[in-house]
Amino acid sequence: MVAAQETSLQRILEGSSQYLVPLYQRPYGWGDEQLQELWNDVIQLAEDRTEEPQATHFIGSVVLAPTPAGVAGAVTRFLVVDGQQRLTTLTLLLAAIRDYLRAVDGSASRDTDRIHNQLLTNQYHDDPDRLKLLPTQVDRPAYTAIIDGSATDDNGNVGSAYRFFSSRLAELTAADDMPFGLSQVVQAVVSGLSVVSISAHPGDNVHRIFQSLNNTGLKLTQGDLLRNYLFMRLPHRSEEIYRTHWLPLQASLDNERIETLFWLDMLHKRPNVKQGQTFAAQQIRLEKLTSEEQIVAEIERIARLGRLYRLMIEPEAEPHPEVRVRLTRLAEWDSTTPAPLVLHLLLLRDRGEASSEQVARALLYIESLLVRRFLVGRVSQGLNRLFAETAQQLDAALPVDTALRVHFSAGRKHYATDKQLTEAIVTVPLYLNGRNAHRKILMTWIEDLFLSRETVQPESLSIEHVMPQSLSAQWRAELSAEYGADEVDVLHERYLHTLGNLTLTGYNESLSNHDFARKRETLRASSIRMNQDIAAHESWGPSQIEKRGLALAERIIEFWPGPADESAFPDNPTWAAMHQLLSVLPAGRWTTYGDLGNLLGTAAHRVGTRLRSHPAPNAHRVLDAHGMISYGPGDIPENPRQLLESEGVTFSATGRAASALRLTSDELGQLHTAAQNPDPDLVH
Repeated sequence: MVAAQETSLQRILEGSSQYLVPLYQRPYGWGDEQLQELWNDVIQLAEDRTEEPQATHFIGSVVLAPTPAGVAGAVTRFLVVDGQQRLTTLTLLLAAIRDYLRAVDGSASRDTDRIHNQLLTNQYHDDPDRLKLLPTQVDRPAYTAIIDGSATDDNGNVGSAYRFFSSRLAELTAADDMPFGLSQVVQAVVSGLSVVSISAHPGDNVHRIFQSLNNTGLKLTQGDLLRNYLFMRLPHRSEEIYRTHWLPLQASLDNERIETLFWLDMLHKRPNVKQGQTFAAQQIRLEKLTSEEQIVAEIERIARLGRLYRLMIEPEAEPHPEVRVRLTRLAEWDSTTPAPLVLHLLLLRDRGEASSEQVARALLYIESLLVRRFLVGRVSQGLNRLFAETAQQLDAALPVDTALRVHFSAGRKHYATDKQLTEAIVTVPLYLNGRNAHRKILMTWIEDLFLSRETVQPESLSIEHVMPQSLSAQWRAELSAEYGADEVDVLHERYLHTLGNLTLTGYNESLSNHDFARKRETLRASSIRMNQDIAAHESWGPSQIEKRGLALAERIIEFWPGPADESAFPDNPTWAAMHQLLSVLPAGRWTTYGDLGNLLGTAAHRVGTRLRSHPAPNAHRVLDAHGMISYGPGDIPENPRQLLESEGVTFSATGRAASALRLTSDELGQLHTAAQNPDPDLVH
């Protein structure tokens, strides 16, 4: 239940009361546009009240709720659930009026004392009960300084608002045609501005009220809403936890990045969650936390993730040199796509479950996957889901770098093999693939493979076609002499945009489609090593382009590892045991991922993930808990049901396999034991 009534600022502030802006609220953020709008309303109202003294102007609502502490001594405390920006602004306006009157009119001491003692402070109370309004912790020092008359020029948004009103008051009193005095401005503010005060009662769900009213003022982000939700459930330790965990997080990540952090965290649990669904998805999870200790642990966990996420944004803070290089590369690629997996890797290291060397190699495999897919023309298909799901699907029995390479190598992840990569480099029109920014970054990374002494800055360079996009008469004549006039256009189209014909230069305009002899002189003078290799040729055409493409492919293959040869890695005994179990699963019978998991001591989803991406005997005979085909393993026909029916398994109209044909974990275990220990009397 809530009670709403229209009232004035004076009635809200008078009396022994205090209004606390909760720690979970965002800092004060009104700018000149909103301040000017309020000031215009105040001046218009003051003018209207010269003719109609009882005139009012409605400026919005303030939602209040009793604090967990309730009454502290003789001061009644309220939480400002909504409207803190408005209430803070109005009290800053009162402080500006008080100070202006003190400075210009010594006879106004009665008015200034009334503003200070009745509307801005609780005159007969000491801290922390002294101020009428107690802003959120970030704004508290600046706000307190202004109320105490010691404002400086560097008090952030709070100080800017105070100075805004001070300057407007000076402009107003300097005007020759001012139709009213400052006393009328004061009365317009304290008595004429109408506010709807909405009061919640003890036991009301304050957070739901807050959410429903989040449609005025500065729109809250999903990160704001999650912060609010967490701290509203911390009635006793909010000050401590906010100071020790949330403030450092807020200082290192802005609101947008905090929202992204919550989203990345959610992707580990629900890979399909869209960023716009972050708050709703996280709230469902957080509602299961029932104690204050659990909420504290959750905030500590998010703060820990925030420190790791900061390394992804600013890799220069990473102490390990190889991890720093890899994080810098992924930041250069400027893609949030691999972010959930990168965050997971850093978290594993933070927990002591992976070394920096393992994380560095794992990050190299991510970079390698991106590079190889880009070079073969599989730029982004399915990458969002791939990276979001991978953290859950890594084989925990292997070192994380090995597990990641093995995972990338299995299934349809388009992790190009060395052979596929070499063929693509010679044939795929790289210049037409993906984003131009990525093409330039990739070219600078390839230049790094030449161990250049100078760091290449992609923003100062452009991609140049050595054999030009438009053939001049001289280019056409030279190519015709070597390949025949009839083949020139076909060969030009085939090789023009391939990697072997592309380079980096800061002289794109001067190179243009000049003949190769002239281009060669410019390339020879370049500090870019790949250009000097091109300049070593006497002529340039399809043969040289293909030869250079093959040479670059060798460098790329050496630096960016391809898919794993799984025979080179130790086999996981869990999956070896699963193969043994599946080998005794007879035709005409079926079992579930959960049944296998029970026998193997692992989760059903891990069994399903393994079967989806790795060949296994009789994998088509493994169904979900309802006897339905959830997805087909890669090594069986496209229609698993048809295969099962040919073996004697029947299905209901809803697609469920007959339960009588299911082998439970106990039954499957007995079959396996019997196969391992056959009755000697039956052996001939």
